[in-house]
Amino acid sequence: MLTFTFPVGYHDLHKVKIIDFQLNRWYSLGYARLEDMSEAGSRIQSLDDWKPEMVRQAEKAMSEGRVLNGTFYYRAAEFFTHPKDPDKQSLYDRFIDLFYGQIVAGENITRHLVPYEGGFLPALVVTPRTLDEKGVIVVHGGFDSLIEEFYSMACYFAEAGYRVVMFEGPGQGGALRRYGLALTHEWEKVAKAVLDYFALDDVTWLGISMGGWMCFRAAAFEPRIKRVVASSIAYDYMQMLSRPLQFITRSLFRLPRLLNYLGKEKMKRMPQENWGGLNLMFITRIDDPVEASRVVLEFNERNLHSELVTQDVLILTGAEDHFIPLKMHKKQVAALTAARSITERIFTRAEQGQNHCQIGNFGLALRTVVEWLAHLQDV
Repeated sequence: MLTFTFPVGYHDLHKVKIIDFQLNRWYSLGYARLEDMSEAGSRIQSLDDWKPEMVRQAEKAMSEGRVLNGTFYYRAAEFFTHPKDPDKQSLYDRFIDLFYGQIVAGENITRHLVPYEGGFLPALVVTPRTLDEKGVIVVHGGFDSLIEEFYSMACYFAEAGYRVVMFEGPGQGGALRRYGLALTHEWEKVAKAVLDYFALDDVTWLGISMGGWMCFRAAAFEPRIKRVVASSIAYDYMQMLSRPLQFITRSLFRLPRLLNYLGKEKMKRMPQENWGGLNLMFITRIDDPVEASRVVLEFNERNLHSELVTQDVLILTGAEDHFIPLKMHKKQVAALTAARSITERIFTRAEQGQNHCQIGNFGLALRTVVEWLAHLQDV
């Protein structure tokens, strides 16, 4: 089994926050060299520069025999590539081929396809070396993630004695790209398919990023989930806005033609907004920006059903998360009125874990999960 190092420290690599975060992400997860990400940050002036620079970094790493780095740099390149760019699919294919053909070839893993609504959910199982297995942790990401991104996490949990089942749901990875499954908020249906397929009835369920919303929706309706870990709290995407902005946004949704016009104009002027809008339409498989946005608005307080969550809960939150404001953490905790137990962990700048999903000190977040599970077993 591969062993990964999770470096401590969030670095100033680019003036644009979303670019800076992505450069830090690959380093923090144990897949990149800091010097490569620093060099890339100095050469990238805008999102237009991202793909060619990350491909250059990938090719350089591969030529030097750094296959792990090169493999994940191809994924990094794919991340900001526009969905209508033909390179997006070829970069994804290159990443997948290298990951399974070289990175995990011979490792103690199995690949699966879970039947779901006429398609399949790709899944990956990592088995611990020990015969005294401590339990099963089911892991999934959120908005546009790939399960392969969390392989370092899976190896960490497997080393701690847990069997890890990772899967991609609708709107993610191969479920979207290979089988056309679009993003949905009805994650309990996804959970049922996964739990049925693997015949699981007592699991720890871990959702990452938007997965922090999805995991509570799944737990609300699926009693086979016994413990829930939310790495980032969304709770309600509309409520992330200030009250005046919520009012304006709701009003604009009643005028979809105007909202579409304003959105498209904003996408023309702002490369970040253009990528964000195109990516949203890509994972929802809806060509209209307003209608695609309505899908995200279904990830709300009403549909979450926090009051039905009866499991033990661990919430991991960055105090300075640039995607999700800290107020959402407080709202989510208050809404879990029936949970068996709630453990809150807000990571600070002093710990270098203040960012989204603890990028900057990912290892600390993983240790927190393992220690929490050990505490539950001792109680």
